[in-house]
Amino acid sequence: MITYTRSTSEEELKQVLQLQQRNLPVSVSEADQKTEGFVTVVHDLELLKAMHDTCPHILAKDGDTVVGYALSMHPDFGERIEVLKPMFEQINTILNSPQPMPQQLRHDFVVMGQICVDKAYRKQGIFRNLYTTMRVQLLPPFSAIITEVDAKNERSLNAHYAVGFEELGNYTAGGQEWVLLSLK
Repeated sequence: MITYTRSTSEEELKQVLQLQQRNLPVSVSEADQKTEGFVTVVHDLELLKAMHDTCPHILAKDGDTVVGYALSMHPDFGERIEVLKPMFEQINTILNSPQPMPQQLRHDFVVMGQICVDKAYRKQGIFRNLYTTMRVQLLPPFSAIITEVDAKNERSLNAHYAVGFEELGNYTAGGQEWVLLSLK
């Protein structure tokens, strides 16, 4: 039986890193990237612990085994992960725009830093339940969950739209096109 919880131990964080490694583009065939998706950001244990200490991550577990995760990233970590700096720049541009601010985007947001479900556990509703748990646990105190998805990762984009994410905008950084999304 799959249970959903917030991260509580270093062992869980190590399992998150192992699952992440199995789903990076270097570990997933091009064909599987199109049909199964992939993750982009590589974390280390120190950073994952620091993020956890600020806002524990959401986990899907089969017994003691982590089979899925949604990483919680407080905006204070915006400068700590190089590949995510452009996303935070885009968010700040929106926040500081003279245009009326989207209802779902205020200064009290949290970033979903990465979501992943083990291949053997996909198509069982885990992705949706990770976000449902995240929404229940984090909204409030935060007003929105913001994330970005590589525009080439159609599986992930469609899954995010299906759980209620709305597009805030697109931008290009590092030679990749990104879609900025918000869930309120």
